[in-house]
Amino acid sequence: MVQIKTYDAIKISCDISSELEDNLVVEAPLQININSQPYTVVMRTPGNDKYLIQGLLFAEDIYKKPSPIKIENFNNKESFGTIINVIIAKIDLGNGYLNKRTLLSVSSCGICGKKEINDIKIKETPITKKIHLTFSEIKQMFATMNSTQTVFQLTGGSHASAVFNKNKNLLTSMEDIGRHNAVDKCIGYLIQSNKLNEATIILVSGRVSYEIISKAFFAKIPIIIAVSACSSLAVDFAKEFGICLIGFTRNKKMTIYSHPHTIHSL
Repeated sequence: MVQIKTYDAIKISCDISSELEDNLVVEAPLQININSQPYTVVMRTPGNDKYLIQGLLFAEDIYKKPSPIKIENFNNKESFGTIINVIIAKIDLGNGYLNKRTLLSVSSCGICGKKEINDIKIKETPITKKIHLTFSEIKQMFATMNSTQTVFQLTGGSHASAVFNKNKNLLTSMEDIGRHNAVDKCIGYLIQSNKLNEATIILVSGRVSYEIISKAFFAKIPIIIAVSACSSLAVDFAKEFGICLIGFTRNKKMTIYSHPHTIHSL
């Protein structure tokens, strides 16, 4: 899958211009059909689409079984996107599909496609896991994630998410132009690898909105650590869901917004 494209450009610095070839991260539409019926269009970076779809359908309460999804790949020659049809037996379709709504997922969305305020409410038991964690361990986990960001190193235009177990060992790391897409890819990979129950800490390269909180909650991941800011709704729901949410993790600083008792050492 092509994740990077090179474009001719002109760089101007201190009134001096120069021509260059610049690497840009690819953003392209992926249409997801369910049983041959259109469900959503996701703007994402091509690659690991099966993990993205599995993670998205898991978070949307459409397909929660641990077995990999069955897909058919169709390349639409009349457009610049890809169409993938997911085959799910009717008995396995969750409430998210039975209460079907239109879901337009762009690469930077917060609450994609929700029609009503009540759609964002989740009625499940809060997470109660606790973990021993130090700042030096957080720093090392970010270094590990950064070392996997090959697309970002070439383009500066992609986000990353990485998931670690309770021993701070990397389970998976994924990149995408969309923050939440990277999270979906990680969760989808863990589902298909039968390792989701090991997921304890999730790192994200950008800011955290409600949607990332909800994805982590469905995956039962108790700690989210972000490089950048957290939205007010993200903090509110992190508190409700039992998730320890940490933002602005850089330059030997961090801000813990919810459930600091989840962490023993900080």
